[in-house]
Amino acid sequence: MCLPEKDSRRSLILETALHLFTVRGYFSTSVHDIRREADVSIGSIYHHFKGKEAIARALYDGLVGTMAQAMEEIAAAHGSAHDRCRAVVAHLYELTERCPEAMQFILYARHREFLPGEKPICSSRPFELMKEMVAAGIETGEIRVMAPVVAATSLFGGAIRMIYLRLDGALPGPLPDHLEETWQCAWRSVAAE
Repeated sequence: MCLPEKDSRRSLILETALHLFTVRGYFSTSVHDIRREADVSIGSIYHHFKGKEAIARALYDGLVGTMAQAMEEIAAAHGSAHDRCRAVVAHLYELTERCPEAMQFILYARHREFLPGEKPICSSRPFELMKEMVAAGIETGEIRVMAPVVAATSLFGGAIRMIYLRLDGALPGPLPDHLEETWQCAWRSVAAE
């Protein structure tokens, strides 16, 4: 399961919406489409959500929250910037393979179009935590002194591009097969050595 939901009906609605938003797009999906695809009553949807925007908000908040929790766990489990950042790339690659629609929703959806006032995804908590890992690496001397945003882009930008290629079907084979090569290129670009 890619969504952190416990209520099975609510979870079914969210999983169905995630699928439809990914395949059709947010604006081309109606609450009635979600109802029909999930095979639930319209009342059931409105019991859990005020409308389509609330469903999208719950998806966004759930996915971003789950990613942020994973980043916090990675930061706590690893002692060096090198190991933390590598674990982030490995996690993102694994998540893409296990939950491609969730990653498509996170990376492709233009969230601010249907969630007005939302920060850009690159300013969301998980991405801020990734930048904090990089800034800590600069402070400890593992990463060359440079603007943290430049270092974070160098470390994670190539991996995120690989995720896009995989989601678009342009990269054959699972992403973890490319982890070491991707990581070595990324780390060499910022390492203080």
